[in-house]
Amino acid sequence: MKVKAVFQLLLYVAIPLAIGGMSGYFSADATQGEWFMNLNKPSFNPPDSVFGPVWTVLYALMGVSLFLIVRAEESLKRIDAILVFCIQMFLNFWWSIFFFFFERPDVAFGEIVLLWLAIIWMIAKFWKVRPVAAYLQIPYLLWVTFASVLNAAIWWLNK
Repeated sequence: MKVKAVFQLLLYVAIPLAIGGMSGYFSADATQGEWFMNLNKPSFNPPDSVFGPVWTVLYALMGVSLFLIVRAEESLKRIDAILVFCIQMFLNFWWSIFFFFFERPDVAFGEIVLLWLAIIWMIAKFWKVRPVAAYLQIPYLLWVTFASVLNAAIWWLNK
């Protein structure tokens, strides 16, 4: 890979990492706050130490996929794929703010359902441009599926 391509890859990996980092920054204090610590959580709730590494890997995979899409041949399909990527990143950004900062697992659940749908939409759009970029998003879809169930369980247990 040429130096320019490596630089572009790093840039595109940095974009979702930065967006995720900003969202985490805005909700970080709340994840250690009294409200969250006192929530009833289901037995399948992972330890807090799992979330950071998982999200880091998922954001990196998003960046690699975005790199592959951006470097694909120019087309309306490519533009659509990039647009849907941006939509799902917007939704991704807001979930933890709704859940942790605003302490609204109900609103966060509605939002994560929209995120889940946007991820499926993104995978479909990526598939039309570069199938490997779509495959790289399967772990993200699986994790958000799990996170949706976890969000719903926390909401239910704390009504």
